[in-house]
Amino acid sequence: MITTLFRYFNLTCITLFMLVVLSFALAYLFPGDSTLNLFGAEFIQDQPTLMLVAEQNNVVMAFGYYVQALFAGEWGVSFTTGNALYPDIMRLLPATLELSIYAVAIALLVGIPLGFIAGMQYHKKLDSIFMSSSMMMYSFPVFWLALLLILLVSIQAQWLPMSGRLSLLFDIPHRTGFILLDIALSDLPYKRAAFYDALQHLILPTLSVSFIAFAVFLRTTRRSVADVLETQYIKCAQTRGLPASTIFFRHILRNALLPVLPLLALQISTLLTNVMIVETIFSWPGIGDWLIQAIYERDFPAIRAGMLLVAMVVVVITLSLECLSQLIDPTRDRFAYARH
Repeated sequence: MITTLFRYFNLTCITLFMLVVLSFALAYLFPGDSTLNLFGAEFIQDQPTLMLVAEQNNVVMAFGYYVQALFAGEWGVSFTTGNALYPDIMRLLPATLELSIYAVAIALLVGIPLGFIAGMQYHKKLDSIFMSSSMMMYSFPVFWLALLLILLVSIQAQWLPMSGRLSLLFDIPHRTGFILLDIALSDLPYKRAAFYDALQHLILPTLSVSFIAFAVFLRTTRRSVADVLETQYIKCAQTRGLPASTIFFRHILRNALLPVLPLLALQISTLLTNVMIVETIFSWPGIGDWLIQAIYERDFPAIRAGMLLVAMVVVVITLSLECLSQLIDPTRDRFAYARH
């Protein structure tokens, strides 16, 4: 266990260092002055040491200062707004994480049980229905699905709001950045109405993101259950006359769930990409919408900082889930090494 944790910790550190190097090199690929692209004009004027580094044009010194500034939380200043990037990013990040967490939760809570049902009915009529439906859902482009939901649910039926995170009628104090949690922690007289309004704003973006992930989890769980049912120990348990419920909960359930956690790690990058697209369509105030605006406005320090943050989140979450799946199923690496 300690060896596995140490190995994944080293892998995470090495990967993050490579991301820092790539983000630093990105400033030299943008048009204009590289130091200006890294930090912004206002930040450079306030840092005499950085002005000296810029004058000398020393790449090694610039990279050392860049790493030091990242650890100090000084990620530069936006070209457009003139605001410090780190506070803005930390204020927007919880909105993106909130949407991602709810989408994954829905995909897991719905996709895995239906995958078990489809796997237990392998090659039967119900399994065919689930497989056809999941294939159709997986084929939907996320941006097209989001626009379709807005057209049908928001514009025509007028059941749910089409954009934003909360109505302008409510003013919720910012504490954690997670809107439902902030509402629950507040002591405002309209807390219940604000909570209901926030839930209404969450439904369409969450469904748009979870649609594809749901189809992936359903298909993977169904395949895993079908493989477990073909193993010798399941056939032996059935031959011994064990009840179906005992076989399912003691043997099928745990073994069929083992591939789900690695799959979730593989889906993180796709999930965050879909979240960023959905944020733009629904005007959700998260990192994705903010980063798209920075690209439109050629705000190079914001682009560099936003891309670095998104990449760091993907790496940390993916490797953490990979490490957790390895600790739960330590034979996975042995089989991988045996295949090679």
